[in-house]
Amino acid sequence: MSSPDRAIFNLLTDIALSFDGAFLGVTLAYGAIRSAFKYASSSAALSKIKDAPEVSVSDRRSLIPASEDQSENRDHGNSHDQRIVVVRGTVRPKFTGDGSHKDNVLISQETGDKALIIQRTQTYTYSGWKTLFQLSNTHRFLFERSMMPKQETALTRMVPFVIVEKNQRSQSSFLLVNMDGARQPLPLTTVYNRLQPINSTPFAFLQVLFFPEYPVGLLDVENILPPGRDLTAVGVCSLNNGVPEIKSCQDLPFFLSEMTKDKMILDLMHTTRVTFWAGVVMGCLSAGILGLVAVRTWKRWKLRYHQREPLQRPDEPVVDDETEDADEIPDGQLCVICVTRRRIPAFIPCGHVVCCRQCALTVERALNPKCPVCLQSIRGSMRVYYS
Repeated sequence: MSSPDRAIFNLLTDIALSFDGAFLGVTLAYGAIRSAFKYASSSAALSKIKDAPEVSVSDRRSLIPASEDQSENRDHGNSHDQRIVVVRGTVRPKFTGDGSHKDNVLISQETGDKALIIQRTQTYTYSGWKTLFQLSNTHRFLFERSMMPKQETALTRMVPFVIVEKNQRSQSSFLLVNMDGARQPLPLTTVYNRLQPINSTPFAFLQVLFFPEYPVGLLDVENILPPGRDLTAVGVCSLNNGVPEIKSCQDLPFFLSEMTKDKMILDLMHTTRVTFWAGVVMGCLSAGILGLVAVRTWKRWKLRYHQREPLQRPDEPVVDDETEDADEIPDGQLCVICVTRRRIPAFIPCGHVVCCRQCALTVERALNPKCPVCLQSIRGSMRVYYS
């Protein structure tokens, strides 16, 4: 384990065990609540995908209103009231009016591949080195993370594309893919991945000298969605100006995927089971930890309360033992604690008569009262009278 990893591990351990583990219990409770929400959303998505009909592109019109007025009403309605469908087909660029789609595809600048979607991501990579100021691992880790954040930029370009039947040449029957508002991950393919070194600047020496990490390279990654790939679209079908289209549903984790409907259901079932048991485990652990923290806090408060309480309660009548000289009391009847007064009360339930009244009262007010002889927990004491 490297020094930054060890530093953050020690820091997290100190934070988790602070306040007798209350922070850890609250964190687990928050994780259990998040898992419960995740389980609810996964269960709802699983139910929707199971109920969604799996249709082909050619018969999707039976699921779309006949008039555009009805379709517009559905478009403006809530997504929960719209019908979700599953369509399997091949993605192709949308034809132009003259029947040519040569200008409707993107060309990768690095590989020259045709694409419907191009996503370019650039991320700075950092290298570590010993700094001039040798701070503690924890403070140095926090300092470097706050001063040197990871920088990443992403650029996405796309062209209009449709879903057609597999092995279909023309676009006599198609379904337009509406990417507006789609937040689900896309099935992209990495075609370019290169780490470019960063040229040194006059400030590079200062970065190396004062900061634990400094940028040394730029990772350039390009992902594309090539035309002709077989995909499954899960969303809401509607008519947009007479053109059939499918739009993503924000309640579902899938929109465009290489998985079939059966694989989506299996994936969601696995996610649902994992989130359910994760929530149960974290909930039980948080309840146990917070319960232990509550018990320990109550015991500390009780101990502090008894320490501040006077030895004799004001509303309790003061009953002094008969004043006797310790030399006049036989050895077998002296209090085992103070060894100056006579043994009078008997502890309950053990029945041992080993203390005077004042020492017995002190034992009873302890946090965990026990008999001084047998160490058995006691509930109180009772005065014994000898006839």
